[in-house]
Amino acid sequence: MTTLRPDTKAWKLQVWASFGTAATLAGTGLAWLPGQDLDRAFMVMGYLFTLSTAFVVAKHVRDREAGRTDTPLWGGVVWSGFAGAMLLTAWGLWRMDINPTYKAFLAVSWLFLISTVFTLAKTLRDAHEAALAAAREQGSSPL
Repeated sequence: MTTLRPDTKAWKLQVWASFGTAATLAGTGLAWLPGQDLDRAFMVMGYLFTLSTAFVVAKHVRDREAGRTDTPLWGGVVWSGFAGAMLLTAWGLWRMDINPTYKAFLAVSWLFLISTVFTLAKTLRDAHEAALAAAREQGSSPL
């Protein structure tokens, strides 16, 4: 029997700090985004869409790893939603008429945000599974 160990406090702090830093940088970039209102609205929606689809992809991949199977159509919806969000946001960022340095900042903060989502999702799921395992060992209900 494999015992699940919870993550250390230092790891959890690093994960949350990375996610918070990425969200702050991306939010700051979007808040000060030059250009037309429609461009700003598109980019905010793109960032939120990629953020939410990254969490969905992380959950879908982890569920499949745990042996849960979804229909192939659901897998297609998950992956095409993530790919669509990433491509449309990248396209919007590419076509914006703003300073290349600002574009680079937005792109790096966006990719940093997306990468931290996967780490955060894994950390949260690991904590949940460790709590379930501990509750099973004690014979109590985790809910």
